[in-house]
Amino acid sequence: MRFQAFPSARQWLHAALLGTALGCASSAMAQSDMTRLLVAFPPGGPVDFIARSMSQQLAKELGHPVIVENKPGANGAIAADSVIRSAPDGKTLWLTSVGAVAINPALYPKLNYKPASDLVPVSLVVNNVEIMVVNAQTSFKDGKDFVQAASQRKDKPMTMASSGTGSVPHLAAIQLNESAGLNLMHVPYKGAAPAITDLMAGHVDGFFGDIPGLVGAIDSGKFRPVGIAAAKRSARYPNVPTFDELGYKGVDSNNWYAVFAPKGTSAQVAASLSRAIHAALHAPDVQRKIEASGAEVVGSSPEALAQQLATDTEKWTAIIRRNRITPD
Repeated sequence: MRFQAFPSARQWLHAALLGTALGCASSAMAQSDMTRLLVAFPPGGPVDFIARSMSQQLAKELGHPVIVENKPGANGAIAADSVIRSAPDGKTLWLTSVGAVAINPALYPKLNYKPASDLVPVSLVVNNVEIMVVNAQTSFKDGKDFVQAASQRKDKPMTMASSGTGSVPHLAAIQLNESAGLNLMHVPYKGAAPAITDLMAGHVDGFFGDIPGLVGAIDSGKFRPVGIAAAKRSARYPNVPTFDELGYKGVDSNNWYAVFAPKGTSAQVAASLSRAIHAALHAPDVQRKIEASGAEVVGSSPEALAQQLATDTEKWTAIIRRNRITPD
């Protein structure tokens, strides 16, 4: 009988080192074949919902896994910092709302990132136009009724809730103030949920909010929509007029979400990612799911997003400075 000799210590060491090297190479390869989609909000919120709705289909378009990572805090600065420190290889992306990239730079002078120079636009994802709602128990039929009532209040201004100072709902209310010559009293809350609760209770008179966040209360009859802050009517609520139709120009607030990449990402990579995102968003199941929430699926070229960012940054900066808005 012949016995097979046991490996020597040197052979064991060689095998171990080879296995470690192969393992490291495999791990590096696995990491390079994965895209991180960062969200600056906690799980379960509207931006997170959009990220998770599109991530599986986006993975199919890219040919490798897409992992949604939640990095909430500091009004988007934590997620932004992670993105701008990442390699510009298209494998780390930031899905953010308009506030962090077009409003924060004017609201926070010492912001630790500069969207225009630290980020590369990739694609618009969805539009979330603002819709103004009132408690359904009130007599206001549309935005014109509300404005006329507010204009007659000399001693006690009517109140407009918002999800926070400098938020899109706050800025939309300022647009209405300026357009209609009103003096609505701003009542800021820490998020949309408590503002919605107080409107239901009748503690405030009105609220501008993203359509997805108000669908439940509108459809259940708790809120009455009285005006759309956009250039066109909403597909979800086609019978609700825009403020422009009601005679109040310039009430146009879109809390869009978009994808950005780190500075240095090539135009070719950004364009390729843009095409993949567009395809993912317009896959029938994905588009149906997102539009059921009240959001409008977009998907755009990097150039279109760059133009949208520049336009909205200029618009919101002017309003913030003109009204001397500072964060709470």
